[in-house]
Amino acid sequence: MGRFDDRVVVVTGGASGIGAACVRRFVAEGASVVVADVQDGPGTALAAELGDRTDYVRTDVTAEEDIARLVDGVVERHGRLDVLFANAGVFGAVGPIAESRTVDVDLTIAVNLRGVLLSLKHGARVMLPREQGVLIATASPGGIIGGVGPHTYSATKAGIIGLVRSVAAELRPHGIRVNTLVPGAVVSAMTADAVAGDAADLDRATEAMQANALFGRPGVPDDMAGAVAFLASDDARYMTGSELVVDAGYTHAGGSAAFSHGRFVGSAAMLEGGRRSA
Repeated sequence: MGRFDDRVVVVTGGASGIGAACVRRFVAEGASVVVADVQDGPGTALAAELGDRTDYVRTDVTAEEDIARLVDGVVERHGRLDVLFANAGVFGAVGPIAESRTVDVDLTIAVNLRGVLLSLKHGARVMLPREQGVLIATASPGGIIGGVGPHTYSATKAGIIGLVRSVAAELRPHGIRVNTLVPGAVVSAMTADAVAGDAADLDRATEAMQANALFGRPGVPDDMAGAVAFLASDDARYMTGSELVVDAGYTHAGGSAAFSHGRFVGSAAMLEGGRRSA
């Protein structure tokens, strides 16, 4: 018996990276999973690899009709939707704020924020009659602290956190939980493109990310899959409107605890004018 036996899960952006790891985790724990993505090759291959409990449905999250058709198709085939993980996202517009191209900004917002809102909308639409279900969205430390992500990306990820909190308050009386995953730097095609200039060069990306890895290694998609499985499971039944930060402490404990070692070892207290307590 798996935690997700007889449950039906949709993962947007499920063809690669964090999404693909989550698809594998849900299938391993018994779920039927729909991979929703625009990457036809990887999405089809993943569904074929995982067998008859996995389907691939081409879904552009900037197009509401695609999301509506995705959700309606899942309900038509399986009779229900238990978990929707709104994970699809891009780094999008990059560069100085004064040089931002509006077309790139608009596309980033359309994928990262509008796409999540529409995913929550249509997921909630089919969960409300049953008064149960789980909605999860992917944010980022860039939505919490400044200077760690592109400008528009950071704005959309902050927006996701606010959106999830608001939707969670609405849907709580209906038995639907809504939470946010906040993943740290994870080795994936998207981060490889950003740090190594080649989406396929995961080894070089790992090496580049190793230098600043807080736990001695960078995060990998499976680290996030465990967190998402928890949020989707009954183990998290008393959680809603929350952010689960999975980043080796980067967001909330990124310092080096400088006052606990070196010349401060053994100091009882630093007081006025340089005086130390006995």
